[in-house]
Amino acid sequence: MYFIRNISIDIRTAQLTFNQKSKTSRLILAALFASIAAVLQAAGGFLPGVGYFISPFATAPILLCSMLSLPLGAMGYVLTNLLLLILQPSELLVFPFTTGLIGLGIGAAFCFFKKRWIIITTGASFLTIGILILLYVIKFPVLGPSISETFSISTTGGIFLFALIYNWIWVDIGLIIFKKLNTIMAL
Repeated sequence: MYFIRNISIDIRTAQLTFNQKSKTSRLILAALFASIAAVLQAAGGFLPGVGYFISPFATAPILLCSMLSLPLGAMGYVLTNLLLLILQPSELLVFPFTTGLIGLGIGAAFCFFKKRWIIITTGASFLTIGILILLYVIKFPVLGPSISETFSISTTGGIFLFALIYNWIWVDIGLIIFKKLNTIMAL
């Protein structure tokens, strides 16, 4: 029942309200989200150890921006990549294919679908494709040296199962943050 339930209509209402704002306000908000995402992603390079626990939270600004407006979410995604080119170029292999792509994928799913399970599956597909591109096309060992460079169905299945659970967490986190922001904005 939990997975087949429709997501709240609050998201559609917030998107309509957001689109009524001036173009300048929307661009500034997207740039703010992009800069927050870039700083969070770059934390892995600036603060070795603890920064690697902070960098996954770079998904949240891209996700929220994409939930409000898909074109601005895509712009924030590109802008974050450009900011990472300046701040921490080593993160340019990770962010575009994992952290940023999952935010963009879930945000796009929120724009097109209403059922929770479709949104989770769409985001998981985006993340799985991004990780597979890193592993098998670019040959970057994003999962460590223990994963073979040759394509494996079992590895792909394991990545997809992990991505489903990870996306489920991010969908719920995104909804909680979105509801909190709506409450703050309404005051």
